[in-house]
Amino acid sequence: MTLESTLANTSSWAIHPAALALDGAVLTAEARASSDIFTNPLTGESRDDAARALLDPPPGDWQFSARVRVDFRAPWDAGALIVWAAPDLWAKLNVEQSPDGRPTLYSVVTRGFSDDAVGWPLDRGPVWLRISRVDGAFAFHMSLDGHSWRLARQSALPGDPGVRFRVGIGVQSPVGEGCVVDFDRMALVPSRLADLFDGR
Repeated sequence: MTLESTLANTSSWAIHPAALALDGAVLTAEARASSDIFTNPLTGESRDDAARALLDPPPGDWQFSARVRVDFRAPWDAGALIVWAAPDLWAKLNVEQSPDGRPTLYSVVTRGFSDDAVGWPLDRGPVWLRISRVDGAFAFHMSLDGHSWRLARQSALPGDPGVRFRVGIGVQSPVGEGCVVDFDRMALVPSRLADLFDGR
């Protein structure tokens, strides 16, 4: 069974999307209107209603990747890969529409409050995203072809010794009426990232 078919089961979704479909090897999820996951570092306002599906990763180091295509409609519409432990301990790597209308790579690390970082502009076509667990930390990469990777961020997500991290996908439309996101070519493998900076 592929990861796409596993995540096509609604039981995998902690918060359900507006619509969910599997067409061959492509999983399509539609974000609900006005949905987001973010804790504002300035005001403390917290949002946690964006759809997300989570999987149990293998023990030790691992890598989770997917190709993501977003039908952008409004600022901050996004498709994401997520690593999740609790509502105040999680991170995501997004293909997101910036306020100027350009597709852009964003990342958010949340330890109580969210630390939001803007990456770089992207083309409107699909991009590959990857989250790698390396010891007690996580590395975020993106790729235009699924082979050559560029580091976007590295961060630790410290928690209690018994904290359980899960990994998965998410869709959001914080100020819009929803957006459609395609995920395919998913892989979740027990593998240690060999080189942080070239992502191979």
